[in-house]
Amino acid sequence: MSAIDTLPPLREVIATHGLSARKALGQNFLLDLNLTAKIARQAGDLSGSDVLEIGPGPGGLTRGLLASGARRVLAVEKDTRCLPALAEIAAAYPGRLEVINGDALQVDPLAHLTPPVRVVANLPYNVGTELLVRWLTPADWPPFWSSLTLMFQREVAERIVAAPGSKTYGRLAVLAQWRAEARIVMSLPPGAFTPPPKVSSAVVQLTALPAPRYPADPAILSRVVAAAFNQRRKMLRAALKGLAPDIASTLEAAGIDPTQRAEQVSLDRFCALARAIAPAG
Repeated sequence: MSAIDTLPPLREVIATHGLSARKALGQNFLLDLNLTAKIARQAGDLSGSDVLEIGPGPGGLTRGLLASGARRVLAVEKDTRCLPALAEIAAAYPGRLEVINGDALQVDPLAHLTPPVRVVANLPYNVGTELLVRWLTPADWPPFWSSLTLMFQREVAERIVAAPGSKTYGRLAVLAQWRAEARIVMSLPPGAFTPPPKVSSAVVQLTALPAPRYPADPAILSRVVAAAFNQRRKMLRAALKGLAPDIASTLEAAGIDPTQRAEQVSLDRFCALARAIAPAG
């Protein structure tokens, strides 16, 4: 009998520990162990990697990661109610699961994990985007992670993989595709979760590139795309007017028509604009 078979069913775990999902924490639990195992497999061969998981809840995906052979798993969980359920999993996999009760935005993964590190998570909806942007915009590259396998609302997942000119193309697409290969690898209906959310979900796989596709300062690029897409209906000369003394000339120097809107600008041109702004940044 494998270690995962010694653990009680997740619905029983939830009932035993009183783990009703809390909207304030962005919780929607995934209880189908076939699905959690499939998500773990999407992350590739885990046997030579440590894994960071954010928001494990009662531990469905955690079980999948450990059963798939992850060297070690660091699970960061804010909800103290989930800790006893996670402790049961840690006991079934001695020395391979560390649980931190805390805020994922405050945890330094490399204080606990040894590279290579893969991040695999059903991210809490209320912090998922912020975590992704942080992981994509460190000052130094390559980052601490080699791949991110993350579940988001379907709408967010589509924004990450969007192409220029589409309605979903925006800040997340630029930042993700600048330094990583991004693709949707799995879709999940609302009924897969407890409680069912109002929207479908999708798993996005991001694989870190050895170097960014185009040179740019990450902080400046992030600032440029945030300003551009915050007012996406405006022409860029208006949306970005506070970023450089003569923004129209700066845009032209970067090969961008000042009357274009943000969704029309390709990744390489956004990077060129970040370089053009850099001396004044």
